[in-house]
Amino acid sequence: MNAVEATGVTVRFGRTVALDDVEIKITAGESHALVGRNGAGKSTLVSVLTGMRAPDAGSVRFFGADAPAVADRAAWREKVACVYQKSTAVPELSVAENLFLNRQDRLIRWSRLRRRAADLLEQYEVAVHPDARVADLTVEQRQLVEIARALSGGARFIILDEPTAQLDGPAIERLFDRMRALQDTGVTFLFISHHLQEIYQVCQTVTVYRDAKHILTAPVDGLSKPDLIQAMTGEPGGLSIPDGADRPRSSQPVLTVDGLSGDGFEGVSLEVAAGEVVGLAGSASSGKHELAETVYGLRSSAAGSVSVRGSRVRAGDVPAALRAGIGCVPRDRHHQGLVLDLTIAENATMTAPAAFVRKSALHDSGRTAIAEYDIKAAGPDQPVSDLSGGNQQKVVMARALATGPAVLVLINPTAGVDVKSKESLLGVVDAQARAGKAALVVSDELDDLRVCDRVLVLFHGRVVAEFDRGWRDGELIAAIEGMS
Repeated sequence: MNAVEATGVTVRFGRTVALDDVEIKITAGESHALVGRNGAGKSTLVSVLTGMRAPDAGSVRFFGADAPAVADRAAWREKVACVYQKSTAVPELSVAENLFLNRQDRLIRWSRLRRRAADLLEQYEVAVHPDARVADLTVEQRQLVEIARALSGGARFIILDEPTAQLDGPAIERLFDRMRALQDTGVTFLFISHHLQEIYQVCQTVTVYRDAKHILTAPVDGLSKPDLIQAMTGEPGGLSIPDGADRPRSSQPVLTVDGLSGDGFEGVSLEVAAGEVVGLAGSASSGKHELAETVYGLRSSAAGSVSVRGSRVRAGDVPAALRAGIGCVPRDRHHQGLVLDLTIAENATMTAPAAFVRKSALHDSGRTAIAEYDIKAAGPDQPVSDLSGGNQQKVVMARALATGPAVLVLINPTAGVDVKSKESLLGVVDAQARAGKAALVVSDELDDLRVCDRVLVLFHGRVVAEFDRGWRDGELIAAIEGMS
């Protein structure tokens, strides 16, 4: 039996066709991947499958029955649930309150609510306390709480939208183990990810959309990765990343980190020269993200210093870091990188206040950003909330470079983007290094680190290894896991 069968689905936004007569058939009890470039129509399909939007044409059936009316939200919750890349949990409420949000009795009996929550968490093996604030949970714990909430509502079909974007290797494996266990009980998953290797790890079938059209549906074990990429892009070949072997490089340091200590790391020293790209690798608890955020001024340091071209940068002060010549692509584009209600032009020039003096200058800067960073958009006045994830990330990159910084701090710079957008963004990093910038790339993705001249590995807050260009995956992963 098919858990989901969507046929002839078409969705239009004015003149734009977001889905063009597409289909998807998902067998009950399987993990089915949906992949495609940013803007291929994946998010629009999710909005149809979750009842957020009625299609202009076509039909959707769940387990052989027609989908309920879009207005009947309770009926939809019994059919399908979605765990989004951006958490929908209410951070200031407890785990128990989030689990039964909008489903509790008018007169809340708190002791009963906590007992029900504890039973639910135990049933789905989520190791958190019902009274814990969601804001205090890790990303992994929040995702598991949202999956438990979805299952408790009766849904047997769950959409996971970029669920691993902010997880490290061990957390991803734990998530996959939970998916396999739930599949054994009959739960069906639609798995959306730009990390193609994950498709081969956890999914049985894959569907590809390109330019709002259905391209193929095939068993995962019968489709090679180059063929999958070609179906997604319409072009042969795999990911092309500049390795920087021929980049000119100065011996003079631009960025100097001396004995820096802070949240999750201690006594880190490093230098990045003009034209050099240095990577930081490590697990989620290694301190690499906290170190990068301290360099940029998002966090205060406990000891040590950060200097740009010999001038010390005031700790814990983002404006001071900007004035010193440090630009940053932050870890979370939704909360730290963009103002979603503002336009592309306003977001892309946010670090350069002078651009706001004249509206014509603002528009010119926006148009330049669209052209230079290959942002797929209607124009500079388009709200950034209308863009796909990959194009939003390009706007964040444009913002980081708007002031012509000497140093770039890039944290997970290609998170949640497709193959071609990844190539484009890493190409920008290479181009900036060739122009004499110093770059610090912090990432959970090995592909992001291939653009680096060398990679430093942090383990429990300290630098434990350094690898020059040409490192092998196994040796880098071993160092990340503390086995080198």
